[in-house]
Amino acid sequence: MTKIKIKTELERILPKKNILSAIEECYVYSQDGTNGLDSPKLPDVIVFPETIEEVQSIMKFANAHKVPVIARGAGTNLVGACIPMRGGIVINFTKMNKIIDINKTNMTAKVQPGVIVGELQNRVSEQGLFFPPDPSNLKVSTIGGAIAQSAGGPKTFKYGTTKDYILALKVVLADGTILECGTNTIKNATGYHLEQLFIGSEGTLGIVVEATLKLIPKPESTKVVMAYFDDIDSATASVTNMIDSNIYPSTIDFMNNNTLKTVEKFYPAGLLTDKEAALIIEIDGFESSFDTQISRLKNVLITTGASNIVISQTKEEQEKIWTARRASFAATAKLKPDVVTNDVIVPRENISALVKGINSICEKYGLIICIVGHIGDGNIHPQIALDLNNKEEVRAYENAKKELYDLTLNLGGTLSAEHGIGLDKKAFLANAIPAETLDYMKKMKMVFDPNNILNPEKIFDI
Repeated sequence: MTKIKIKTELERILPKKNILSAIEECYVYSQDGTNGLDSPKLPDVIVFPETIEEVQSIMKFANAHKVPVIARGAGTNLVGACIPMRGGIVINFTKMNKIIDINKTNMTAKVQPGVIVGELQNRVSEQGLFFPPDPSNLKVSTIGGAIAQSAGGPKTFKYGTTKDYILALKVVLADGTILECGTNTIKNATGYHLEQLFIGSEGTLGIVVEATLKLIPKPESTKVVMAYFDDIDSATASVTNMIDSNIYPSTIDFMNNNTLKTVEKFYPAGLLTDKEAALIIEIDGFESSFDTQISRLKNVLITTGASNIVISQTKEEQEKIWTARRASFAATAKLKPDVVTNDVIVPRENISALVKGINSICEKYGLIICIVGHIGDGNIHPQIALDLNNKEEVRAYENAKKELYDLTLNLGGTLSAEHGIGLDKKAFLANAIPAETLDYMKKMKMVFDPNNILNPEKIFDI
């Protein structure tokens, strides 16, 4: 269908104010948070539905005419998951952003897909509850996006990722059918867990229009400890030693030496830039238990080889540490015009080998790298600074990326911990997933979306 025809038909479904089609507007929505990936086509229109019924009508129209549809939250993903490769309709969910219900007794929340993760955390916190998934862009990232990409964050070590907090979903399928899966109860052994299929599916199987989330009691208090090390092996070994000592922090994050230096220049926070590595360790629970936890933690860190330990004393100090950690991507962007990042993950026992291997690969190709990660669960984020207009640097990065993935898989890991596959990693997917499994994924896609209109060309090709 022509762009004019698509727009005309959508104006029968939505108010005109909820439809964008100017070339400048379409250009904006042809991109997402990914550096180095461009769409060969602009979307035809961008729509802002306000009700489930409007989403249904959009999908019925799109399916009947085989028009591609791309669901979009804040567009902060880093794998090209929102790029409209075949044009079509981009559905933006910023107008479906209501927290429908927070049930303190049942410890659940019912939300629309456009709800901001950080806002939900604040709202449930007021009632003494906690939603742990903690993507780095939580001030703008949406629940719908977190579900689509199976987002995680620093608190995964103790609390798990988005998939662990989804009780039920209401999904609009490609033909406009509403599928309700899951329940609002903590336990459910009634049939297939279809709700789990849509988590991490990147909008390729259906469009989530409502989610029931599991909440947990809010920890009474938190405290942040920064431990510095003179070598990588000691830093990674301390994670295992904590677990062996029955210390279970909510977060164990990692920064290498170049990250410490780069972040401190960008956001002075008093980081020790002469150290090879640092761990950001957050403990939570009853405040009365902190003396015991801190004492035991310090003993483990010192025994493992920590050369300096800093314990936060105030909320302001904690916030300063976390702001510095979250600033790593922006800080790396000061080193070169562009930054590309990754989210590979390996079993904890192989973290040190992964970090060292990444350093060696980037040194081999002359790439500037800052390494951060959620080291408690083996998830490492290499952040590579380069100029995407420099063909030699881009070629070096592509070669390094392939070697990085090979290294990760050889260490028993996999391609993505929390960013997803999108466009950026789909060429490598067959290396990480057995052929039979991948074949069944494609069959599943065709069951839910036989016309292949939902976010086509993402994860794999049909």
